[in-house]
Amino acid sequence: MERPYILHMLTPGKRVSPFDVNMAADAGYQVITPYAEVDADAVAGLVQDTIFSRSPKGLARTAVFIGGRDALVAADLLDRARSAMFKPFQVSLMADPSGAYTTAAAMVACVEQALQARHALALKGRRMLVLGTGPVGRIAGVIAAQAGAEVHLASRGGTAAAEAVARETARRFGVELHGASNADAAALGAALAQTDVLLACAAAGAQVVGADDLAAASSLKVAADLNAVPPEGIAGVGVSDDAKPIAGTGAVGIGALAIGNVKYQTQQRLLVQMHDAPAPLVLSFAEAFAMARAFVAEKSAAAPG
Repeated sequence: MERPYILHMLTPGKRVSPFDVNMAADAGYQVITPYAEVDADAVAGLVQDTIFSRSPKGLARTAVFIGGRDALVAADLLDRARSAMFKPFQVSLMADPSGAYTTAAAMVACVEQALQARHALALKGRRMLVLGTGPVGRIAGVIAAQAGAEVHLASRGGTAAAEAVARETARRFGVELHGASNADAAALGAALAQTDVLLACAAAGAQVVGADDLAAASSLKVAADLNAVPPEGIAGVGVSDDAKPIAGTGAVGIGALAIGNVKYQTQQRLLVQMHDAPAPLVLSFAEAFAMARAFVAEKSAAAPG
């Protein structure tokens, strides 16, 4: 009898996301076991119980998924899990807290493709403004910084609050990030005036950039909005827009559903890749970005004309 495919799902929170459970089942995992309120000290024991209970052949059908709601904590748990293993007792690991890694990867991949297709520009050297300092905003900023963009994380709490988040995130992932303010219209306008790429990663249902604000964004080339709840997070960017021109600007907009499609495909493909891998993998936001880029390229190549 062949060993079943087992996925152990760890979260620091009170419950594992049903979204992730469904995705894992669709990827082919037959036994999916959640573990809640897992802290850093518990990870090594859980991982070692996982690796010592199966032969190396069985471990090829075993994996660990790390969720939660904090992008930095998930990265720490992933590091703890990796350091708890040694050859030949290794399993595949994947982190995607609240979908932040795959969502951020999808968002930046969509922006990168639109920059190239519409403006013949790369991310490298572009000035990016990220509105929202939650998990997606932070990781999108890290991915873009790794690709060579000059990234500014903006906070409604002002420049000092944004700089604190930028320093913490930059230190954790070894990149350069800057702080900016969108505490009021004047601060937002000043930040937008120098922005090539705008990412709106704020709360659902909140418009963070209005039509008047966009008037200051004379250099804007691409704006991406994660908000799928009316009103739109960025005025003039519809939820289904996929590099559609934004009226009154020289920029194109990418909406939440266009990003969401790439996010879904990215997460699903990573889970399938982990399920099918002949050797252990470690999948984080860098691997998510590579997968998102590949899917966006496929989609672009298949588009008519």
